[in-house]
Amino acid sequence: MLAIGAVSILFGCVSKKKYTELESNLDDTRSELMQTRTEKEKLEQQMNQIEMRVERYNSKIASLQTEKDGMMVSVPNENMVLSEKNKKAMRKTLKEVPAAKLAEAKTLKDSLNIAISHNISKNMGGDAEDLNVSIEETMVRINIDDNLLFGDSSFRVGSNADDILSKIAEVAKSEPSLDILVEGHTDSRTIKKDSYIIDNWDLSARRSAAIVRRLESKFGVPSEQLIVAGRASFDPVVANDTKENMAKNRRTQIVIMPNLDKFFAMLGEE
Repeated sequence: MLAIGAVSILFGCVSKKKYTELESNLDDTRSELMQTRTEKEKLEQQMNQIEMRVERYNSKIASLQTEKDGMMVSVPNENMVLSEKNKKAMRKTLKEVPAAKLAEAKTLKDSLNIAISHNISKNMGGDAEDLNVSIEETMVRINIDDNLLFGDSSFRVGSNADDILSKIAEVAKSEPSLDILVEGHTDSRTIKKDSYIIDNWDLSARRSAAIVRRLESKFGVPSEQLIVAGRASFDPVVANDTKENMAKNRRTQIVIMPNLDKFFAMLGEE
């Protein structure tokens, strides 16, 4: 009888210890679950912030259209985040595109390319076939013919440039994580000896710097977002064998580049 009582007491003690251990584990699990939920909510908030900022960026990029000739716009590829509003707008635009043209689209990138080409063409009052609109990587490239910006062999910016420069400035100031690269290009003609410009390297760099100064001083783009580059005649789009081709090579390329380091650093600050 004494032995049975001892076994009962021992069994009862072990069960209570086990219960206490399980209860402790349950508390730990609840604590970890609460921490996981908090972290999940934080990540969801960050993702919402990212999507909102990317949507604002996409909307600003979509506004980079002009009524002037001599400009080519390239826009982000399918890696961009499309809001439901943008998707609906794209589908609406594609309904206006001829079936034969639409049949060329094999991917979302192709469809977006066709939609943007059609919209820019319509806004400029031209034919989509006359425009060179392309989608590449995550950068927006804007090629502007020099007759819209400068005189022959000059690096003084004319007032005709202010329309497109003001729109680019609006995009840059709305998203501080963007870098704006301004790249000058010339044709292959040799600079006149009596000119105060040394060579095409000098001319392309001066033109790029003049555009950057205009964006900075007149339109208030922060200096740290601006980059100056000059390529002289060494990155032509066509051969420098006719006057028409030389005119195409004399251009300023403005590249709007998302700086992911800045983007995520600013997101962390928020």
